[in-house]
Amino acid sequence: QGRILEKTGLCSQITFGRYVRQGRKLGVDPKLFIQDLQFNKVPVRVYQPKATSDGRRRGIIFFHGGGWVFGSLDTYEKVCRYISRESESVVVSVQYRLAPEHKYPAAYEDCLNATIYFMKNIEHYGVDPARIIVCGDSAGGNLAAAVSQTLAGRSDLPKLRAQILIYPGLQALDFNLPSYQQNRGVPLLFRERAAFFALLYLNGDALHMQEVLDGSHIPPDMRLKYRKWVSPDNIPEKFKVRGVKPLRPTDFIAEVYETVKRFCEPNLCPLLAEDAIVQQLPESFILTCEYDVLRDDGLLYKKRLEDNGVRVTWFHLEDGFHGIISLFDYCGLSFPAGKRGLDSIVNFLKSL
Repeated sequence: QGRILEKTGLCSQITFGRYVRQGRKLGVDPKLFIQDLQFNKVPVRVYQPKATSDGRRRGIIFFHGGGWVFGSLDTYEKVCRYISRESESVVVSVQYRLAPEHKYPAAYEDCLNATIYFMKNIEHYGVDPARIIVCGDSAGGNLAAAVSQTLAGRSDLPKLRAQILIYPGLQALDFNLPSYQQNRGVPLLFRERAAFFALLYLNGDALHMQEVLDGSHIPPDMRLKYRKWVSPDNIPEKFKVRGVKPLRPTDFIAEVYETVKRFCEPNLCPLLAEDAIVQQLPESFILTCEYDVLRDDGLLYKKRLEDNGVRVTWFHLEDGFHGIISLFDYCGLSFPAGKRGLDSIVNFLKSL
């Protein structure tokens, strides 16, 4: 449908995709006070429980998914309301700028600026400075991980209490990890789409998509350097039983690397951060889904955090697929696994 419209020149695939995903305006929530504001010029929606609280509440900064290209405050309205109500926390949902109109690092900078603003103004929202949490799904999980790494070394701001990464995309070096091979054709995120979104976010276009999928965009010496972090060897054997084959390395193409070399920046690919940064990260919650090309990004980051002494709570949905949380109560659809995933996040929050 989107392709047909693009061919007829009526509107681009992306505009169509955004329209389809925009979500419906919801009515008043009897348990929440909801307002649209701007934090440092970044549009946000703040959800505050109406019930009186004994002390100051948790503050959760939420970054939505959608491949850095789709998604809005409305798309994630039900998810944010549910988290705020069930965990009795203040939730700030961030409307960061989207690609391809706004390339990297626009989304990252918006998320970082909104988070810092919130940290400096928490007294207005009755939030406990010792319990500020960043949270996001998919591309939002990528942004939450990047913001968390950036704030890890800041002594002038409250320390984050935790990060919650819901099937995050954390690297663009290897699109042939076992989960990429096993789930290449599983909705809602196909292998090609993952590379397409990463390139739109980085460059505003998806040129060289095939070379990136093949792996010819990273120099052999860098591949070797990052192998200690991005490698099938770091993934538990039980995840490799479903159809995985070792692939012969493709030839490196220098001119492709020139266009994508920022893929090696941790603000874009948090899995590549140095150990010294990873060691300072807060307690972490990682949710992965078995039928998800991004499963192994989550598993690899879990290992990195644990290797660096960071406490990790890991929740794996054996029957889950990418995007299942955003489909929570979506247009009458509801997946039991999505509800289980969301409740695992709420339970983790209540433990903080």
